This record gives sequence, structure tokens and C-alpha cells, in this order.
Amino acid sequence: MTAETDNTPSTGSCCSPTGSCHDGAADVQIGQADSVTTVYQVKGMTCGHCEGAVSEEISGIAGVTSVAAVAATGLVTVTSKAPLAEDAVRAAVDEAGYELLGTAA
Repeated sequence: MTAETDNTPSTGSCCSPTGSCHDGAADVQIGQADSVTTVYQVKGMTCGHCEGAVSEEISGIAGVTSVAAVAATGLVTVTSKAPLAEDAVRAAVDEAGYELLGTAA
């Protein structure tokens, strides 16, 4: 005698009736929906010290949650809670001793 199994998904399962864990609804990304990432071009960075100086000054702008500066490319990636005023970023970069060329293309 063989036992038969019922492969019908139970109600309350996290999977859809098709067996997928997604039913077409958008994935939820906690914390990401409320952030803005902008990449800036900064002139004059040549080393790790430069990266640190620029990162430290930009981190002081209200709403900034992360900064990643790369001297080799001159790119500074800034994540913030809302779009930043370019004047505030320019002032921070100037304070660090470098030149903000604008947002990277």
C-alpha cells in the first residue's frame, strides 16, 4: 500500500500557488526607499588621506548616511536621506581643500 501526498499549497504559506515565494508584488527594501545616492566628481584627490578629508567633511552635512570617495577616479558617492543642496556639498569639499566639479555623468 502506498501513501498519497497532497501537493496543494496550504493557506498561510509564504509561497504563492505557483510555488514561487513572490506573487508579483514589489520586493520590500527597508531603508533603501528613503535614501538618495548621488555621485560627485571632485578634483584634486590623490591619496587615501584626500579620500578621508573629503569623506569627513561631506559626512558632516545633515542627512548624509554614507560617503565613499575614490581618489583614483575622483568620484565621491554620497547616500543621504534626501537630495542634498549642491552648495552644501561644494562648501564641504572646499573646506576639505578640493574642488567640486559637479555631479558625475
